[in-house]
Amino acid sequence: MITFIVSIVLLVVGYYTYGKVIEKIFGPAESRKTPAYENNDGVDFVPMNKHKNALIQLLNIAGTGPIFGPIMGALYGPVAFLWIVLGSIFAGAVHDYLTGMISLRNKGAHIPELAGKFLGKVSKHIVNVFALLLLLLVGTVFVTTPASLLNILLDGKVALWIIISVIFAYYFLSTILPIDKIIGRLYPYFGAVLLLGTLGVGGALLFSGYTIPELSLENMHPNNLPIFPILFFTITCGALSGFHATQSPIISRTVEKESQGRYIFYGMMIAEAVIAMIWAAASMSMFDGLTLNEFINSGTPSAVVNEVSMTLLGAIGGTIAVLGAIVLPITSGDTAFRAARTIIGDYLKIDQKKLMRRLLIAIPLFAISALLTQIDFNILWRYFSWANQATAAIALWIATMYLFLKGKNYFVSLVPALFITYMVFVYILNQKIGFNLDLKISFIVGLLLTAILVVMFFIKARKNKEDKIETDMVVD
Repeated sequence: MITFIVSIVLLVVGYYTYGKVIEKIFGPAESRKTPAYENNDGVDFVPMNKHKNALIQLLNIAGTGPIFGPIMGALYGPVAFLWIVLGSIFAGAVHDYLTGMISLRNKGAHIPELAGKFLGKVSKHIVNVFALLLLLLVGTVFVTTPASLLNILLDGKVALWIIISVIFAYYFLSTILPIDKIIGRLYPYFGAVLLLGTLGVGGALLFSGYTIPELSLENMHPNNLPIFPILFFTITCGALSGFHATQSPIISRTVEKESQGRYIFYGMMIAEAVIAMIWAAASMSMFDGLTLNEFINSGTPSAVVNEVSMTLLGAIGGTIAVLGAIVLPITSGDTAFRAARTIIGDYLKIDQKKLMRRLLIAIPLFAISALLTQIDFNILWRYFSWANQATAAIALWIATMYLFLKGKNYFVSLVPALFITYMVFVYILNQKIGFNLDLKISFIVGLLLTAILVVMFFIKARKNKEDKIETDMVVD
């Protein structure tokens, strides 16, 4: 239990210390007009207060990732706590803050536009494919997982296809309507359910008879899967997640002042890490590795969520907790499709003010996602995990370029960029979904590829500096 409590304290302290360091390095300006006012269109660019923005940001980024990921990561044992705490403070929250603020400084630009500007035109096209693939996978996974949870909660009395259809209908409306019409109005209620459920599970766990294990570096995975690189692709949301780079620009278009950025972007990543800690701790405490593995393999981690919630909180409290777990993916799935719509709109230069133009993009997106729901969840999750962390690496390289060009301390983003890039290379080289090479060979080749990428990056960085690339499009 000491490890768990210390971890929560470190996360909070990290927000007030390292979060301020990152904020100071970036340098928010109070006098700068934000895109919410500069480009107000009543649809995507709409000023909203910081508490509403923070809640929307939390619900946007915290899909099933900070629940399902930590549940599966719990198979490794307490070493997972280290990645959640260190990953979120020094990588994930840095990634989220810098992505959100750089987007804010560039008229709410999405990651493909930022990649094109800072890493080159070829990067824009590559990142556009990556971002859309990730968002489609996220949207699809976040249809099937809440549907699975609702199906369990309703004891199978409502057909799964009906639940999926209802969720798709909500996603469609959230994607095409102005952000303040559905998302801005419903999220406060969704947030209340989430907080009640999550805090209920955390509080009940502390005062239950279950023992939260203390920190150990031992790999406890029942299938002996390696910590490097698999853990970093199992626990993504809650530590470091590229999906967040696709979500932060949604809120960068509604922020009133730059000074609100640390609370909205860095702070909500820390909040997500707390959620991840609670579910990882509950999974480790209530199940041994073999039993937990059996629950996960029986379908999805939905069964674990239901078992933990009902055991710790009883029927009523457990139902609220499960509803909180349902809220998370639903409030990320809707904005995943919304982000995909705006990315395609920006990429093809299709103005999104008119409803028909939004429908022109949204309808094909949902048709593709509906087809993807027929694919096995575990296969979808593996591809999602790799695309997710590849996107995180790209976002961190964009942030590093931005800070380099501004003459600021770029090591705060360079170090996590190097780490996750190396893990991305090793993962795709080693895994069956990639090249299926021996792990030792993958480590060596991954190191060489990372070194080559670093050389290419700094060649590009020096050229950008010589060309005097304009870093900020929003002017005083």
